Amino acid sequence: MENVKYSVLMSVYYKENPVFLRESVQSILNQTIKPFEIIIVKDGELTKELDNVILEFEENSLIKIISLKENKGLGEALNVGLNYCSSELVARMDTDDISMKDRCEKQLRLFDQNKSLSIISSAVAEFEEDVNSIHSIKKIPITHEEIIRFSKKRNPFNHPAVMYKKSAVLRAGGYKHFSLYEDYYLWVRMIMDGAVCANIDEPLVYMRANENMYKRRGGFNYFKNTLNFKWHLVKLGFYTKFDFVMSALPHAIVSLLPNKARIIVYNKFLRS
Repeated sequence: MENVKYSVLMSVYYKENPVFLRESVQSILNQTIKPFEIIIVKDGELTKELDNVILEFEENSLIKIISLKENKGLGEALNVGLNYCSSELVARMDTDDISMKDRCEKQLRLFDQNKSLSIISSAVAEFEEDVNSIHSIKKIPITHEEIIRFSKKRNPFNHPAVMYKKSAVLRAGGYKHFSLYEDYYLWVRMIMDGAVCANIDEPLVYMRANENMYKRRGGFNYFKNTLNFKWHLVKLGFYTKFDFVMSALPHAIVSLLPNKARIIVYNKFLRS
């Protein structure tokens, strides 16, 4: 299995933290099974500090930099990067999270054990500043059947911990713009296309989850985007109207809560 090729797909834009970017890339370079390549898409012009971090890794032959002249947004940037991935298996990595050393090895092993799989994610360990101070674990369903049922309510995969088959993503149409929901929208279309899914129950990625993250999941625009996206799933035939009521309305209502109350709801009811 050590000879299995896989690519890592990342996208970075100007608002991101250079220290976090360095930690993120280093965590991939430290994997127990090394990637064949790391594709980093520069989504528009970056700050000097971010460019300097990328220059630190310039001599590493694993890393390939793809530069976009303008900021296209995460979905389009990932579509561009995916076209440069030469491996069938692609691990997603966010530029502010940290992969555990054996993350990719464990995901590769699951793909090796079940050749029919198209997509795998895992639980994530959430922290604010220090990976040694985990405040919650975001778990997701494990089996294909559980994932399908769960997907009728909420996103069934943790995007920063996903590994998928490039061909399955392209067959479903790749990432498409749907503000705040590009990843969930892709998973839905993959599932509708017959993708076989699985998740790993243990955390394989340390994910930053601070007050700002919860703030981005609130407000009227988030409320409106949630209703629009989930009604679109009804029109696609993925959600029933009952699914919409049971999923979209509670989610939308939580988005209108004050941020402190929203944090309590997430940590009390949606985390362990």
